[in-house]
Amino acid sequence: MYVVPPSSQKSDSASGSTDFRVYQSWKGSNNFLLQGRLIFGPDVRSLFFTILLIAAPVGVFCAFVAHKLMHVYPHNSGISIMVVVIALTVYDLALLLCTSGRDPGIIPRNAHPPEPEVYDGSVEAGGGQTPQLRLPRIKEVEVNGIPVKIKYCDTCMLYRPPRCSHCSICNNCVERFDHHCPWVGQCIGLRNYRFFFMFVSTTTILCIYVFAFCWVYITKIMDAEDISIWKALIKTPASMVLIIYTFIAVWFVGGLTAFHLYLISTNQTTYENFRYRYDQRANPYNKGVGENFKEVFCTSIPPSKNNFRAMVPDEPPPPSRPMGAGFVSPNMGKGTDDIEMGRKATWGGEFGPGLESNQGQLNDDDVLMKDGRLGEASPADIRSHVDEIGDRPGVHPRRSSWGRQSGNWEMSPEVLALAARVGGSINSSRLPGEMHLTEVKL
Repeated sequence: MYVVPPSSQKSDSASGSTDFRVYQSWKGSNNFLLQGRLIFGPDVRSLFFTILLIAAPVGVFCAFVAHKLMHVYPHNSGISIMVVVIALTVYDLALLLCTSGRDPGIIPRNAHPPEPEVYDGSVEAGGGQTPQLRLPRIKEVEVNGIPVKIKYCDTCMLYRPPRCSHCSICNNCVERFDHHCPWVGQCIGLRNYRFFFMFVSTTTILCIYVFAFCWVYITKIMDAEDISIWKALIKTPASMVLIIYTFIAVWFVGGLTAFHLYLISTNQTTYENFRYRYDQRANPYNKGVGENFKEVFCTSIPPSKNNFRAMVPDEPPPPSRPMGAGFVSPNMGKGTDDIEMGRKATWGGEFGPGLESNQGQLNDDDVLMKDGRLGEASPADIRSHVDEIGDRPGVHPRRSSWGRQSGNWEMSPEVLALAARVGGSINSSRLPGEMHLTEVKL
């Protein structure tokens, strides 16, 4: 839908035509199941471990505790103990699947950057030159009368809506991003937060239920045989293990339930609570305890913005920009740390104006700069001119790739001739490691 898939992928259609669905060309790190009907995070394997942590103790409880209690109570009323624990477990696992296997609120990527809105005023435009177009790094919008800053995402090429963040694990922008949960193998966002909270709270209830009836079974043994609690624990080691297991587990899931009850009552996300600290400033999303709970549990879940089973349409070519005009990313020319992406800062122009090193060769997007602006010669024209010079007699064939020789950057006659042709000068400087970098001034 948003990117053109690689030509190596094949369709499963009988006609043999190269048709792709969105999930087959998805640029995020997600895993898909049932032909795009279920979407999981890249750490989906942890989901099976979570299922085992829930199902195994319940199986032990049913075999060694609930089965024995069925015969203790009159009129077979003890069967209800087995029925309730099985129903709670099935409901809990269903909530786990709803949390892990659905779109958490992924915002589709743009195939091309948005149109720049402002000109870069830091560089004066020369005669006949169009100033560089720059996307602002941060915009400001109002939410309930309070200004909120939104950031530009370089990966998805869009301005993130309020409360949206980019998950470094799934590599997607997610609406109302709460956190990425490794236990469910999925981001928690706008479309699955309700199921996540219900899953955590149901798991807490299940732990308390198993813990309580293990003690009930122990007291029944003590009363029936008139023995101490320690001898009763020895007679039912399964109950002793389950009591220890559920006691430890309830501190985790119970504490998580209490924490999210606080977040819901104040209309915060985990990400906002740890990063923004609304106790030090106004929270624009807080509508009161009652309205906050109603927003989470009583509003309809918005439909997904992605149709993963749809066919990938052909992307229109990017809009042409006037000759001499340049597009500047919000991160170009400065180091930035994107906390959501979890990556280190990168510096544009690190190797001199207009030249950047990428394994010893120029990138497709590298251009020659003139006083901080794009020159009139395109990279394709310059490269074709150099190749033409390299084919002439007397020119060493190993000099045909911008003077690169034996891992070093050197000045080649072609570059000197090209600079003289466009009326510029060339300065060469040596850096540590015997690498020559060339600065071309037009």
